[in-house]
Amino acid sequence: MGAALEMGRALGIAPLAVVELLPVIEAEMIRRTNQKIEEGRGDGREESFRSSRR
Repeated sequence: MGAALEMGRALGIAPLAVVELLPVIEAEMIRRTNQKIEEGRGDGREESFRSSRR
């Protein structure tokens, strides 16, 4: 939360606006991250990542 507030301050966004928008922004970040993970499953990257963790 602190980092988000600092970024908002640097961009000139009111802290209250950052707090109100943060849940929406976080949800979209998670959706996009999951989408990228799903896209990567077909190219072997995930399996090599798993192998390196053993």
